Amino acid sequence: MGLRRKNKSPPVLSHEFVIQNHADAVSCLAMGLLLGLMFEVTAKYVIIFITVQYNVTYTTDDKSEPIHFYEYGPKDIATIFFYMLIAIILHAVIQEYILDKINRRLHLSKTKHSKFNESGQLAFFYLFSFAWGTSILTAEEFMTNPTLLWKDYPHSRMFFQVKFFYVCQIAYWFHALPELYFQKIRKEDIPRQLYYICLYIAHICGAYVLNLQRLGLILLVPHYLVELIFHASRLFYFSDENKQKGFTLWALLFVMARLLTLTLSVLTFGFGLARVENPGFSIADGNFNVLTVRISCLAAICLTQAWMMWKFINFQLKKWREHIQNQIPKKKITYTKSKSTKKEPNRANFVNGAVKLEDGASPRTRKSKAL
Repeated sequence: MGLRRKNKSPPVLSHEFVIQNHADAVSCLAMGLLLGLMFEVTAKYVIIFITVQYNVTYTTDDKSEPIHFYEYGPKDIATIFFYMLIAIILHAVIQEYILDKINRRLHLSKTKHSKFNESGQLAFFYLFSFAWGTSILTAEEFMTNPTLLWKDYPHSRMFFQVKFFYVCQIAYWFHALPELYFQKIRKEDIPRQLYYICLYIAHICGAYVLNLQRLGLILLVPHYLVELIFHASRLFYFSDENKQKGFTLWALLFVMARLLTLTLSVLTFGFGLARVENPGFSIADGNFNVLTVRISCLAAICLTQAWMMWKFINFQLKKWREHIQNQIPKKKITYTKSKSTKKEPNRANFVNGAVKLEDGASPRTRKSKAL
């Protein structure tokens, strides 16, 4: 019997060591922040990382209950950092205990393995975010009354669920940047993933800072639903290539989501905010309702939607060409078969290499030309 080779552990602080143990290191850092709450000296500093900051309480009457609102500020960076650590830990848990076990059963190639992991992680996130965002929208009246998207702007005061939703969204998309290194993403896939990660960060942070949380929320929920259907369909496709009906539903909803985004954006920036009673620019009050900001926001949204539609059209054309190329070999095979089944000359009519006609006449001999 041959000796079994033991897997050598990578050197400490090497690239492979960091990749294999990054979840444990991040867990220790998050646990250290939580342990800081136990001591009075460190609790006042650690609390900034864990709880949502900038609480504002209002009371209308002495008998009524106080209403709690939240604003944003620089301390939110610490809170986003802590929940970015939580996102890295959850990413590693989903990868190890769910996706890796499914990958072992499917025996996918390296390319499909990378796409399966990407779709699996995003499907979990989109499902959770869609359910959370829908619950917030049902509690509010944004869907039934679109005028609330610009009425009483600036919306500098948020409820706890709205602010915590945005903090978690920003933290998740920031955590996706180091995950490109931790998950050993292929070089050819990094630019594509960087594009949509940076777009998410820019748009969500823009809506959060410019006090457009209502518009951002009502645009994110249907977009997450469309992306959820796409990545769920891709997961089913990797398990069975015959399951492609989900892509048809995704294509239909994708176009509808783009139209909804453009309609609400033009309605909010072009008509709603342009007619409010308090236009002006004030960082202290959180009021950014000036023409330059409105045009910039609307242009950014329109360009992003145009870019997404361009990628969508190219994707559909690519699939259409692949479908046509798969049909061409089948036509060639059927054509060659029909050609081979044509009536061949009867071998019985050949006698010693000479053709014998059916009437018994011999073929006309050609006169040889003298050289």
